[in-house]
Order: sequence, then C-alpha cells, then structure tokens
Amino acid sequence: MSLTIGDIAPDFVAATTDGPISFHEWIGDSWAVLFSHPKDFTPICTTELGYMAKIKPEFDKRGVKLMALSVDPVDRHAQWAADIEETQGTAPNYPMIGDADFVVSKAYGMLGADVSGDAADRTAAQNQTVRGVFVIGPDKKIKLILLYPMTTGRNFDEILRVIDSLQLTARHAVATPVNWRQGEDVVIAGSVSNERAREIFGVWKEPKPYIRIVAQPA
Repeated sequence: MSLTIGDIAPDFVAATTDGPISFHEWIGDSWAVLFSHPKDFTPICTTELGYMAKIKPEFDKRGVKLMALSVDPVDRHAQWAADIEETQGTAPNYPMIGDADFVVSKAYGMLGADVSGDAADRTAAQNQTVRGVFVIGPDKKIKLILLYPMTTGRNFDEILRVIDSLQLTARHAVATPVNWRQGEDVVIAGSVSNERAREIFGVWKEPKPYIRIVAQPA
C-alpha cells in the first residue's frame, strides 16, 4: 500500500501499552504523530523514544497526541521502557503499539504484504523500513510523511516546527518559508488574489510579484 500526503491515515485496532486502541477514535479531534521502530532494544530508537517522552509537553501544548510502534509484542515494550528510562532519563509516556503481526506496518506501507512469520525471528535490519513518522490531522488525513534510515536518529524538534507550520497554515491563508520558526514572517498563499490579500492582510512586502511577505497572523 502506497500512502501520500492527503490520504486518509489507515485506521486500525491494535494492542498497545495503554491497552487496545482504535486509532481514529483515539485521535478524536486532535492532531497525532505516529512514529515507528523496527524492533525493541535497538540503540538509536532507544534515544528517540526517551527524547519524545521528554518533549511530550510541547506536543501537548499543540493538541498533538503521540503514539509509537515497534515490530515486537507489547510485553517486550514494558521491558524496553525500563531500559529507556534508565539510559535516557524518561520512560515513554505515550502508548506504544505491539505490531508483532505486522498489520499496522503493512497498512502504512512500511513492510511488504508478503512479510509473515514470528516477529521474534526477524532482525531489526529485516524491518529497517519501519522507521517512519506520520503527522495526521483532526480530519484523519496524512499531513507529513518522513522515512529515516536506521543509522540516523530522527530530529523531533523539526517535527514540532513542521506541526507549528501545519497548524498555522490550516488556519490562515499563508505558507511558511525556509527554516521558518514560530513568530517569523510568512508568505501569502499563492491561491489568494491580490484583491483578497488586501482585504485580509492590508499591505505586504513584495520582492517579486509571487513573493508576498507579511507578519505571522496572530
């Protein structure tokens, strides 16, 4: 299954460290981040899960729920969480899916439909494609997809920056330029005519007719 931005995020019911969860119901009217891991007790993923737990309050401020996934059963997640707390200083404080039957990984296109067998018999390298980040809106549509190699730890501060942009541009007719951060100038969306832009924004800086710069809307 090939997913892209704008697709409805596949719904599923899965066992998690917080009990069985129906994904769309769990999202409700919130935003959500689903981030996945090829196997428990892997070094880079351990650092990622600990860091996400530390910065979870930043996601909470933005109304964003977090859910992790690993291609191992839930009972192993509990053992891994103890290691994460010991080595990273914070245990996961969000649900972690046990995807030992590969159902969610396949639904999100991270493993092929032909994958089968016992998850315990598969190595992290065999599951290396299960290193995704999916940002999902309240409309249950996918807003962002990022895939990472096993050797590169993910930058979750960047995920927060992207969510700030996604939430801002969902509310206002603007787009955010390169390296934009909260509070910086933005660009009037190309879909907005100059006449309509004057009604909404008044005046703007225009280094080129197609680059209309305004202060970030409140």
